[in-house]
Amino acid sequence: MEPILLSTAYFAPVHYYARFIHHPNVYIEQFENFTKQTYRNRCNISGSNGIISLVAPVIKGRGPKMLIKDVQLSYDMDWQRNQWQTIVSAYNSSPYFEYYQDDIAPFFEKKFNFLLDYNMQIHKTICECLDIKNSTKLTTDFEEVPAGTLNFRDIISPKNKKLPDLAFQPLEYTQVFTEKFGFLPNLSILDLLFNEGPNTETILENSLKFYK
Repeated sequence: MEPILLSTAYFAPVHYYARFIHHPNVYIEQFENFTKQTYRNRCNISGSNGIISLVAPVIKGRGPKMLIKDVQLSYDMDWQRNQWQTIVSAYNSSPYFEYYQDDIAPFFEKKFNFLLDYNMQIHKTICECLDIKNSTKLTTDFEEVPAGTLNFRDIISPKNKKLPDLAFQPLEYTQVFTEKFGFLPNLSILDLLFNEGPNTETILENSLKFYK
């Protein structure tokens, strides 16, 4: 498979990791401008009342444009403690929450200065949990997309309605609130990890369909 270029993401959605595991060489963009209301600093999980968006708040710059590598996290509110309580409430009855909670909980205790560093450490931990060993590198310049690389910076996005990834067909799995809401596709990787544990990688692999 050819290399792929992705944006940074906060507990990225299933689509992100379905793509990630199929591309041995992955580039993460660090020189793009920060875009609001994307997976760069938000993720979706399922709670007892439906989908919940968790947002990592950032410090706003003086100008409208700021490179993603320079975006700093804001701690004006105790959002980490609140989000962890929300995650525990949503998933403490899931089959694998107790197994992975010690890996995930530190991200809601330790403070990181920069969003990119925070996301990259989260990503590293998710890969360790799933035993994924793909090569992941940060870009060296926004314009220098390596030759032959698929550019998915804006394709895996809640805002993208025009250029869908037709290869992504999320495989259904049992979620905590399936009986109440049915299957909710493309939630945060946390949802899949807590519900399916060791079977997560198999579901990711089978959620991308390639056609000859």
